[in-house]
Amino acid sequence: MAGPHHGDNLSTLSKMVATVRRTLLGGAVAAMAATASAPAVAADPACRIAVLGDSLTAAYGLSVNEGFPARLEQALRSQGRDCSVIDAGVSGDTSAGGLSRVDWVLGDRPTHMIVALGANDALRALPTDQLERNLDAIVGKAQDAGVPVLLAGMLAPPNLGAAYGKSFAEVYRQVAARHDVPLYPFFLDGVAGEQALNQSDGIHPTAQGIEIMVERITPTVVDWLDKVS
Repeated sequence: MAGPHHGDNLSTLSKMVATVRRTLLGGAVAAMAATASAPAVAADPACRIAVLGDSLTAAYGLSVNEGFPARLEQALRSQGRDCSVIDAGVSGDTSAGGLSRVDWVLGDRPTHMIVALGANDALRALPTDQLERNLDAIVGKAQDAGVPVLLAGMLAPPNLGAAYGKSFAEVYRQVAARHDVPLYPFFLDGVAGEQALNQSDGIHPTAQGIEIMVERITPTVVDWLDKVS
């Protein structure tokens, strides 16, 4: 799998910051109801993947069946992995919001967890040590519950400065290494900055954009499932 084109993605992300603040951060619109509408296809109860995230995972602006969890579930089944994928994304959530919800998510007894948080931390320019503490606690709670984790990384807008961007990216590498979990470096790889793959706000993927994200991350998810099984 090819790595993200950081230069192009960062340049475009910088231009989208103003618009993103009105959408990704605005209102903290809950998407938890989407879980109840997940595809009614029988799945192996031994494989239930919770996706703990924000609006990027919560089918923002899309139907539930077009969102990341539903499309990942379909992609995994096409690969012979009979898993259900649980939408645990809430629009507007920071890593702190994810930490406040992780016990509730774990209470739903997932067998695996993908953690895809941090976009809103960056847009609010929150200190990266807070991001690290929150992600560290989330991964730790999941592992204490016996739930394997895949960490999906995010990049900070370059207008926040090179030092912040470097520190932000390093958080994901450090947390992944500390807990010995796989890291998918950039959740929006292949989609960030591509106008045709994003909604009118310039940041939330279209249905086609979700398909690209799922296509790129699926090999990592399959490899992770095989290793932890």
